[in-house]
Amino acid sequence: MSLHEKRPSSSLPAPSRDIARLVEIMAALRTPGTGCPWDLEQDFTSIVPYTIEEAYEVADAVARGDFVDLKDELGDLLLQVVFHARMAEEAKHFSFGDVVEAITRKLIRRHPHVFGDARNLSPEAVKTLWGQIKAEEKAERQAARQAAGTYDETASLLDGIPHALPALARADKLQRKAATVGFDWSETTQVIAKIREELAETEEAVAAGDRTAQADEIGDLLFAVANLARHLDIDPEAALRGTNAKFERRFRRIEQSLAKKGKNPSESTLDEMEALWQAAKAEEAAPGG
Repeated sequence: MSLHEKRPSSSLPAPSRDIARLVEIMAALRTPGTGCPWDLEQDFTSIVPYTIEEAYEVADAVARGDFVDLKDELGDLLLQVVFHARMAEEAKHFSFGDVVEAITRKLIRRHPHVFGDARNLSPEAVKTLWGQIKAEEKAERQAARQAAGTYDETASLLDGIPHALPALARADKLQRKAATVGFDWSETTQVIAKIREELAETEEAVAAGDRTAQADEIGDLLFAVANLARHLDIDPEAALRGTNAKFERRFRRIEQSLAKKGKNPSESTLDEMEALWQAAKAEEAAPGG
């Protein structure tokens, strides 16, 4: 991630499979005077974009089935955890060991059917139990904040859904939370009707030339589409990633086809590119395509 001066190979620390070694290396990078200037100037806020980016690169490696990349990207993501934990330790908030302890405690607590007495549960029963335990944990955190004087009286059911999530993914989580208390359409047909309503309102905003209204209505339309995906048990973020990949794949085919003719897209007509798009689409739909 950061740039470090190359040292003679004899003085380089040896790679290790031990997580403690990674923690030590991160501490060295953050040591004033002898550490890396780039690493030293970072804080929680400046590192967050890298953390999000690394998570997406993990998802991309999985989508491509590239396990060589996946190994490296998981390492990059792990570095982000160690980086945040190191900065927290420097500020005397918590250490990497506290992070490990917190997640191991959570996993043990949330799996009484594995580590406790609640055996032979069905997948649905496990899901219900998981929800109950999460609710208990949330109540405990609220009690702890009250004791510490940091409790927010405006606490909401929707608290805990990260604002940094991609908008479609966050829309899905917001809707799922609201649905747990019955704030939801009962039929998929109602959601489809809502999409039609939002599309009509978007068309009106476009016709009126109102940029503010256009942005608002497009947001409502996307939110309604995310709602339909949830009702159909489809991850809207994954669905859009799939469509992005499909668009990229087909557009590259257009470029390749034009290149064979000695042309590029800017030298072609829309009709010509559309014909090549349909050809790529048909080829994908054909058996073995």
